[in-house]
This record gives sequence, structure tokens and C-alpha cells, in this order.
Amino acid sequence: MPELRKDPVVGRWVVFSPERQIRPERYKCEELLPTRPEEDPFLEGHETYTPAELYAIRPAGVANGPGWQLRVVSNRFPALRVEGELEKEAVGFYDRMNGIGAHEVIVETPHPQLVLEKQNLAGITRVFDACRARILDLSRDARLHYVLVFKNHGALAGATMPHPHSQLIAMPVTPIVLKEKLAAARAYYLEKDRSLFADILQAERKIGDRVVFENDGFTAFCPFASRFPFETCIMPRKQAADFQNSSDDVLVLLAEAVQRVLLAYHSALNQPSYNLILHNAPFRRSRQPDAWTTIDLDFRWHVEILPRLTGVAGFEFGTGFYINPTLPEEAAGILREAVTRG
Repeated sequence: MPELRKDPVVGRWVVFSPERQIRPERYKCEELLPTRPEEDPFLEGHETYTPAELYAIRPAGVANGPGWQLRVVSNRFPALRVEGELEKEAVGFYDRMNGIGAHEVIVETPHPQLVLEKQNLAGITRVFDACRARILDLSRDARLHYVLVFKNHGALAGATMPHPHSQLIAMPVTPIVLKEKLAAARAYYLEKDRSLFADILQAERKIGDRVVFENDGFTAFCPFASRFPFETCIMPRKQAADFQNSSDDVLVLLAEAVQRVLLAYHSALNQPSYNLILHNAPFRRSRQPDAWTTIDLDFRWHVEILPRLTGVAGFEFGTGFYINPTLPEEAAGILREAVTRG
């Protein structure tokens, strides 16, 4: 029988319809998008193909040359641009502002076929170290309110280049998805004097049916109201609103959790396309002085990984509901088994 589940964070309803279920082994995924080495701008030795480095980790060589392990550069086709002054204005009834921000690419490795989960822990940790460094740097820009870090892997997830990379977009506003999470977390805390995210994590660990993996710092689980088959949330066990304040030890534990989940996807779901999203607290800039009084107690940064196994169509766009053919309890069981197999 189908059922509806309400996401307690944002109030979204999800329709689960197990009779529509597709078994994991029947999910198909595309090959990496073909690119000839001479066309790969992220290849080592092709540093002149990209804008100048904003950040790099390299044991040898000089800036904007070979010898790097990871590079961060501006996107050649940015959604938002860092140059200029932020201008807000009314256009009749409407409000507008210019596209001030930043759009950066984190080139995760010099090796074009070394996907994130196949890197060693040090390599994956470097990716999160770069995210931390760039968020800290961008937080100094008073025009910016929020930085979104995300990874599109595979054509179905929106990737246009096969060379392993993530992206970072800094914005002059706080996006609505985050606003909904912040509002829900604040309201819950003011009503109950407890953190919504802490209560979700406590419930998931106590029940256990939806837990995929745990280490000393993180719990990975398939959310109760998962929108997509095998959707996974990776949440820190300790309260922290700001990812960029994470210690080196926390980044290593995060790298392990992400690696184990992605390896489980790789083996159980036939190497699917996926989106990885880091949900972080906004920078504390507001005309309302009481807006952030509880954020360090009520909001917790977290990572979502969304395998692209089903599509989003008219029903989802028209209602905000999602039809998920796989219950999260079953999805977590399959992923746990894959994690155990290694």
C-alpha cells in the first residue's frame, strides 16, 4: 500500500509506492561522458586551460603549473560573478539584484578516471579541506550570505565533464531550501528547547533500520521521508552549525563516511549518477539582530547524497510531493549489506 510521509525539517510530503519498485540490480546508469585527454581542461599539464588558481594543494611545482594534488579555480562559465558592487533595486512591483557571487570548481585529482570514492582517505579529505578553506575565505566578503558546495557526478546528475570535480557557488542571498530548514530548526528549538537535528539523529540511531554507516563522528542514514530511492544523509554526531569550523580530525571522519556510502552505491546500484550537497549555515549577516540567536544550538550542517535513479516529472513539480518507489528501510538494508561486503 502506498503511504505519505512528512519530512519534519521542511514539511514536505513524500508518497511511497512500493508496488512501483525497481530492484537495485535493474537500475542502469550511463558511462562517464567521453572526453579526449587533449580536451580535458582539468588534466595535469593543462593549467593554462583554466582561470588562475584560487587555492591548491601541491607537494611540488609552482602555482598554476603541474605537481598539484588538488586545484580550485573559477568556473569559466559562472552562474554568479565576484566582480562588481551588489546592487538591489525595485523594478515596478518586483525586486532585483545583480548576479554578484562566486562560482568555483574544485578539481579533486589530477587523474581523470579517479572518482571520489576510489581515492584514498587522504585524497577525499583534501577535497573537504579545500571546501573549508574556500568557505572561510569567501565568508570575509560582506556581499555574500551563503556558500553552497555540491558535486554532480554523471550526466543524469547534471555533470558536463567526466574529470572528477565538485563546485562551489557563493550567493548574496540565503536560498529558500536553507531558509525552510533554518525556520523549522528554530521553531522546533523555541518550542521544545531541543535541537530538531539532534532528535532526528537520536531517533535514527535508536531505531537503526535506516542507518547505513557510522563512525566516531558521523551517522549516515536514509531519511524517513526520503524523496529519492537510496537518498542518504550524513550527519555529524556533535552539534555544529558551520562546516568551515570543522577540525582536521572531523574532515577525516567525514571523508570516511562519504567514501563508504559512495562505495555502497557503486557496488549495489551499478555506479549511479548522483548529486552530493553540503548544507551549511549561512554567514551571520542580517538586518534582524535576533535572527541568529539560536542557530548554533538548533541547526546542524549535513551532507545529502541523492542517487539519480528516478526522474522528477509533472506530479512532483505540480505538488511538491515526491513519488519514491523504494522505502528507506529497504534501501538502507541494501546499502548496509554493501558496506559490510566492502
